[in-house]
Amino acid sequence: MSTTVLINGTVITGSIKIPDCGLFIDADGTIGDIFNMKRFQQKRFPASAEIIDVQGAFITPGFIDTHLHGIGGFGTDDASHTSILGMSERLADFGVTGFFPTIYTDKLENMLDAIRAVVKAIGDEKGAEILGIHVEGPFISEIRVGAQNPEGIQPVNFDVFNAIIEAGKGHVVCMTVAPELKGMRELALHASKKGIVLLAGHTNATYENIIEGMQVGILHSTHFFNAMSRLHHRNPGTVGAILIEQDMQCEVIADGVHVHKELVKLLLKDKQVRNVVLITDSLKPTKQEAGPMIINGELAVLAKDGAFHLADDPDTIMGSALTMLEGIKNLVTWEVPLESAIQMATANPARIYDLSQMGRLTPGYLANIVVFDDKFTLKGSFIRGKIIRDNFSR
Repeated sequence: MSTTVLINGTVITGSIKIPDCGLFIDADGTIGDIFNMKRFQQKRFPASAEIIDVQGAFITPGFIDTHLHGIGGFGTDDASHTSILGMSERLADFGVTGFFPTIYTDKLENMLDAIRAVVKAIGDEKGAEILGIHVEGPFISEIRVGAQNPEGIQPVNFDVFNAIIEAGKGHVVCMTVAPELKGMRELALHASKKGIVLLAGHTNATYENIIEGMQVGILHSTHFFNAMSRLHHRNPGTVGAILIEQDMQCEVIADGVHVHKELVKLLLKDKQVRNVVLITDSLKPTKQEAGPMIINGELAVLAKDGAFHLADDPDTIMGSALTMLEGIKNLVTWEVPLESAIQMATANPARIYDLSQMGRLTPGYLANIVVFDDKFTLKGSFIRGKIIRDNFSR
């Protein structure tokens, strides 16, 4: 692989926006340098270098989606490694360079089959890389089930936890849990020793339950505002705890359906941007081109207002139809600075999940890069320096 040089762009390093810049992608697949275009003529490029003029587009780290169940008609609930690879290819069309396939709460054997399918797919991706597995449950609240299968909910059980971790062959990096469950403190300590991030989600926890969870390392939370105990003036609940406690991190679905845009803006006024992670929580029918829209193996859904609703009960939201590129566009439309939106999609998840050399455009980091214009149209993307989507004008 030869050196590639991107010129005439606005570079967003992960939290800082720098106009009139260019970027070197070294032959080893890492970022070599970021330079000011005013000194462009002083640069000497190798004769074999490919120079791509991005024509004023944004050059950012590749997006990292740490919570999604499917896209393009492919889903983790298929329990098929070919479906996981289909997700990988489709995600690349929307600027995602790395993702966590997310496993629904379901009957244990179904969960284990889905996890094994992800493990089998790792290493064969042709699009976005699988960076880990997110297991959503099964130790969650029966009161805050959401789109999960209630038949799969279990009390805290170390044998079940260990079976999940064993099926993941070292690739399970996070798990959504309800902190109020009996035995959760012990499980959290066990998970911490194994380097697994626990997120508070699908929970009916009191404020005090969340504080107790924080004491044992539950410092992240799943799709803020959704499937969690509400804010009340006599019991702040999970929502209140996340708003109040600055050390608590949270995911947010920026589709304008799961969370009203004004609440997203309130969240970003209350919390440091570094503690908010943009996710899609997208489902299998997202961007699906044909066929019935089915989630979680058997539930028929319909698309409505940018989300999926239960076909038999259209008032019930079952999940998102969002892409990461659309989520960033929405945030900017809601007056969130672009560099903050990019940070939420890149540097923040990389830090929280300790994804080495990812999430920022820094010399020596992996050249996982997305280029898009001011209309949020994807121009191109790179994974480890290799171009995987090429819509550049030559």
